[in-house]
Amino acid sequence: MSTDDLRKVCAFLYRLTGMQFGESKRYYIERRLTERIVLTGCSNFAAYFSQLRSHPGEREALINAFTVNETYFYREEHQLACLSRSLLPDLITSRRPGDKIRIWSSPCSTGEEAYSIAIWLLDNWRMVDAYNVEVVGSDIDTRALSAAREGLYGERALSRLPRDVVEAYFEPARRHRRKLIKDLRESVTFTQVNLVDGENMASQGTFDVIFCRNVLIYFDEASRLLAANNLYDRLAPGGYLCLGHTESMSRITDRFLVRRFENAIVFQRPGRGP
Repeated sequence: MSTDDLRKVCAFLYRLTGMQFGESKRYYIERRLTERIVLTGCSNFAAYFSQLRSHPGEREALINAFTVNETYFYREEHQLACLSRSLLPDLITSRRPGDKIRIWSSPCSTGEEAYSIAIWLLDNWRMVDAYNVEVVGSDIDTRALSAAREGLYGERALSRLPRDVVEAYFEPARRHRRKLIKDLRESVTFTQVNLVDGENMASQGTFDVIFCRNVLIYFDEASRLLAANNLYDRLAPGGYLCLGHTESMSRITDRFLVRRFENAIVFQRPGRGP
């Protein structure tokens, strides 16, 4: 791949996703592009890039090839503890039993993080049955979303879960993989979302808590600010945003309040809804 070819595909990916790639990722880029060129039957990069620009389906396939889906159940468990011990108790002070509480995991990868929220609340928040809790998982990668809906996981993804939790919420193992029980799979909704697409984000409505972990590190400064503003707009007044442990909204924008709880530091949209 020539330097110009590399620049073209990196610029194309950036416009689509906000993720920034460059010369330092040349091997990673070439390997994934080669796979797509072979699978589409194109003779060279120029032919493939022409197809890429004119076929939405191939753009989706390329995005899928470049997304990172490394995760597991109960990742950054301290934030889940903060959710049940601090964030939700604070939010329900202005709610009545039966009111809806919306929690969003975006990006959710192959579903582990969204399902972790649902499992954690069932086991650790005593008020879970008193409110209409909706958990939504979103990602830009359509293959990851298909895997999330299927709810089938290997030993590594389950390694952080207590044995009694695995036995309670997963079917018996088959070929070293376990499937989430049907009731839990049906309790979480999955949608495709692009964090830097404001219109796409707005279609999801507003949320009381958003988990957006370990993705902003792949964006440049402009894309991070765009994603941060989109996340702010999707939070209800007084809602909370949880980022990855290496990320800080304070370095991106001053629109959020920094809240320090016993289990985690999170970011809050000022104000409180009715």
